[in-house]
Amino acid sequence: MDAAVKSIRPGKPSDKLPESRPAELDPAEFLAAAVRADQPRPARAEAEAAVKTLLAYIGENTEREGLLDTPRRVVEAFDELYQGYHQCPAEVLDRTFGETAGYDDFVLVRDIEFTSQCEHHMMPFYGKAHIAYTPVERVVGLSKLARLTDIFARRLQTQEHMTAQIAAAIDEILKPRGVAVLIEAEHTCMSVRGVAKHGASTFTSRFTGMFRDNPAEQARFLSLVRGTR
Repeated sequence: MDAAVKSIRPGKPSDKLPESRPAELDPAEFLAAAVRADQPRPARAEAEAAVKTLLAYIGENTEREGLLDTPRRVVEAFDELYQGYHQCPAEVLDRTFGETAGYDDFVLVRDIEFTSQCEHHMMPFYGKAHIAYTPVERVVGLSKLARLTDIFARRLQTQEHMTAQIAAAIDEILKPRGVAVLIEAEHTCMSVRGVAKHGASTFTSRFTGMFRDNPAEQARFLSLVRGTR
């Protein structure tokens, strides 16, 4: 289930870590919107017709009163649920502030609630993201980290890939001394179908820079995330 990643810059060997480190994502994944303005897309009427076909597939009468407007409503819901394809992560992190009075510790925003859609079954998974970064002179508005999370969440996703995307975007655009991302979520493709294990949680993490190289910083981040709620 790990995301396919592509190295864009060589890693410097470390005396403290194994010779290999996590590859970094292609910057095309987080420096621009996922859908180009000139990218061909089906017409809205075609999308609504596809929904009608699926309704017929499960055995429904698509002409009954309760379903007459369902194709339109589903397409409208898709426009909302998947709006992240049309938003640019780099633009969200573009504006920073330099009035930090020499602040040199990490900034942590925890309990960022999100809902995303599993790319394997198109079923929701939802939970919380916890994000920290150690700025170099300039910081980004706290709400921007929540907005960044929503951009990647409002696409078809795997939790692993979403975790890597958030960390890579912050690392590349803000260029901090380090980034830490922890995501905890429940997947309905596991809780309401298949093995049907309601309440099972999945945790994924990604560390760069000082968080990757310094176990003490990782531990401090995790301690704050798991602290009293």
